[in-house]
Amino acid sequence: MLQSLPVALQAGIWGLLGASSLVLGAALAFLVRLPRRVTAGIMAFGCGVLISAVAYNLIEDGFEQGGLWPVAGGALAGSVAYTVANILVARSGGRHRKRSDRQPAGGAKEGQEGSGGMAIVVGSLLDGIPESVVLGVGLLSGGQVSLPMLAAIFLSNFPEGLSSAVGMRRAGRGRGYVLGLWAGIAALSALAALAGAALLGDAPPALLASVNAVAAGALLTMIADTMIPEAVADEHNGTGLLVVLGLLVAFALSQLGG
Repeated sequence: MLQSLPVALQAGIWGLLGASSLVLGAALAFLVRLPRRVTAGIMAFGCGVLISAVAYNLIEDGFEQGGLWPVAGGALAGSVAYTVANILVARSGGRHRKRSDRQPAGGAKEGQEGSGGMAIVVGSLLDGIPESVVLGVGLLSGGQVSLPMLAAIFLSNFPEGLSSAVGMRRAGRGRGYVLGLWAGIAALSALAALAGAALLGDAPPALLASVNAVAAGALLTMIADTMIPEAVADEHNGTGLLVVLGLLVAFALSQLGG
């Protein structure tokens, strides 16, 4: 059904689906209190899925499309850009944006929690834009969305929405404000996916490979800098096993889909 729509519109819909777990996580924060080990386990599994999707759907496919140097240069550029931006977000209170049941800025006082929650939102945009662009560009090169990549984005976004909602709820923000904010973030993610497909529709393979590599570098840096440390902090000894399990599940999905 979606394949009858223009590619850019398809990309926007898939981008919205991937970001929808932000809203689901935020909504859950107002309904139940999940144990931190549960959300950390989801994040660890998502790390494995995301590593597999980046390695096989972005790095390997990009190498086949554009060769070594566009992939290597793009990945390094994406990593440097994410590192600099992430440092700025962390200093503003968004360091633990992917950790649930944690006050922003590592335990901010009541008057500071609102700014920490907003830093988490800015950080979520920093994480989400490369993910969404990847979904849009993937439709251009492969004709259909990558299920492992979509699953990885969905799983990594859930704890992020949950943690931010917890911090902003403690700061006195209402349910409507928090859910409306995350709905806006999801909409921006959809627009990023749509723009990626629309603007690069006639791009040569080497350019598509470079764009995917930039996103790959940013995503791998995000995994190392934010996702795995937060998952280890709450899940402890089970993180490695869940990461491997997620990687194997994603690899199996990519093989079956191929």
